[in-house]
Amino acid sequence: MAGPQGARARRRWTGLRLVQAPGQLRSLVRRSEGGLVALATLVGCVAGVAVSAMNWATQTLREGLFLLPSGMRLSAADTVSPVLLLAGPCLGGVLLGLVIVAAGVIRGPRKRPAIDPIEANALHGGRMSLRDSLYLALQNVVSNGSGASVGLEAGYTQLASGLASRLGIAFEVRRSDLRTLVGCGAAGAIAAGFGAPLAGAFYAFELIIGTYSIATLTPVVVAALCGNLVAQQLIATQPLVDFGDVQAITTSHVTSMEILPSLALGLFCAGLGILIMRGVTLVERLVQASGVPRVAAPAFGGLCVGALALVATPQVLSGGHGALHMHFAAEGQGHGIAVLAGLFAAKATASAISIGSGFRGGLFFASLFLGAIAGKLFAAAAPLLVPALAGFGLTPLAYAVIGMSALAVAVIGGPLTMTFLTLEITGSLPITGLVLAAVIASSLTVRKTFGYSFATWRFHLRGESIRSPHDIGWIRSLTVGRLMRRDTSVVAVDTPLATFLRAHPLGSPSRVIAVDGAGRYAGIVNVPEAHAAARDAGATAQPVLADLLLHGDDFLTPGMNAKDAAAAFDRTESEALAVVDGPETRKVLGLLTESHTLKRYSEELDRQHRSMAGEID
Repeated sequence: MAGPQGARARRRWTGLRLVQAPGQLRSLVRRSEGGLVALATLVGCVAGVAVSAMNWATQTLREGLFLLPSGMRLSAADTVSPVLLLAGPCLGGVLLGLVIVAAGVIRGPRKRPAIDPIEANALHGGRMSLRDSLYLALQNVVSNGSGASVGLEAGYTQLASGLASRLGIAFEVRRSDLRTLVGCGAAGAIAAGFGAPLAGAFYAFELIIGTYSIATLTPVVVAALCGNLVAQQLIATQPLVDFGDVQAITTSHVTSMEILPSLALGLFCAGLGILIMRGVTLVERLVQASGVPRVAAPAFGGLCVGALALVATPQVLSGGHGALHMHFAAEGQGHGIAVLAGLFAAKATASAISIGSGFRGGLFFASLFLGAIAGKLFAAAAPLLVPALAGFGLTPLAYAVIGMSALAVAVIGGPLTMTFLTLEITGSLPITGLVLAAVIASSLTVRKTFGYSFATWRFHLRGESIRSPHDIGWIRSLTVGRLMRRDTSVVAVDTPLATFLRAHPLGSPSRVIAVDGAGRYAGIVNVPEAHAAARDAGATAQPVLADLLLHGDDFLTPGMNAKDAAAAFDRTESEALAVVDGPETRKVLGLLTESHTLKRYSEELDRQHRSMAGEID
């Protein structure tokens, strides 16, 4: 796309005035794999800065709002005033409502929600709005900083991927490269947020790009490494889990038999994950049914979350980093079944209320925390139900690690992402092997019984059919309107057959579209069949044109994609179908043949496969 129209389209996606990179740099990035890797390096560094800035902003907001000591995590604080526990999330909800009002004035009414990295790569070739990404990141900072039970990971990936998309558009990279850069932004963000480059890279492969290939390996890994290094230099953060001695999580040598309780825990976490996702949807529907204005709902939800923190425990607040560290520390062991079950229910409820009432954020870290609690709960309760489980050599700490990954996979997806996250935080290959078994069991169960991750479930509720970030946007853009032939012959259905045959002799185009007196589509006339019918009929029994019409009720519309059109050809057993503007008006727009549709579809499919393998120059 070039010229003024191309510029307007690019501005539509970025939301800001487009500033293009110099022509020589654009050419270098487009024709050189090294240029793309250099751009991925920049994306990773930018992601590290963005994550550090969001961490600093949220911690500053928490310290100011809840009067915390410097560096103290809200979910680990036990000295916060009860008044602040109750009022803090509500004040955050009021602030978020003001942000929403201000954004409505500045941005105007929105017809559709902002595009996240998964949707961008699935439908839009990696194009994201930078302005929308900044807005969502701001909402996420306000939500998490005021104590709402949401994580920052959604904001991390939204902002970093939005910046990566903006860079890619400025360099006018190819569609496949732009999708890779969006994945690089997410990889750098997750690596920076968790201090786990491998987990960040595979988060991009599994959840943002949708596939692993040699062509995407180098840029994604480089971005993850750079994001982690930059974030570590800017803000010193605690590791996700800090084991003084990794051997403390087992009481004996880990054998293959420990896979059995790991599989059971994976199935247990799959069920919990489905309940959590449906719980969020239930709260959203209740809020919508209540009639509470959108700008006021976060304040009401914040009041409920604050009350929950006051009645239960402050561990339900914010993402839960401090609380997770507490539960993996020595002083965090030995909780009873009732305490663990109550904490799980409180945190899950707080997360559902927070997201359902309009706070912005994700369930990534909440699912890690809930999974750790579920693992400890499993370790305490399962031996009572199945005494043989007490004979295995895993401690509650080990079950917490396994449960953390298994529940996160159930909600977020990405089995290898969670497996590598475990490897990076524990450094234990035996435990990582057990985690792999649990996440496979959890992922398979959720996929077969529920069919969605939290992100794709929300797409489903919006009416989108996205199940993964695999690029299906090219299929949607390969529409009947683009493929059809417009220069088609049209004839009135009441035309005498002899007149029709003189106008369309043998050797002329073999298909003519017939319309009724109102100009509505009536059917297709096959010219050779019309000549044969006239020749075979008797002199006194000449057929009329209406008797020769085919597929009067079968047609295509211009918005259908090539895959839908191919299915229509199979269903009607026709080699060509008319294209009309709609089933009501049935105004003829053109004609499409099955052979042309399959040819173009095969060409595009082959091009996409070669692009994924990095074979397109």
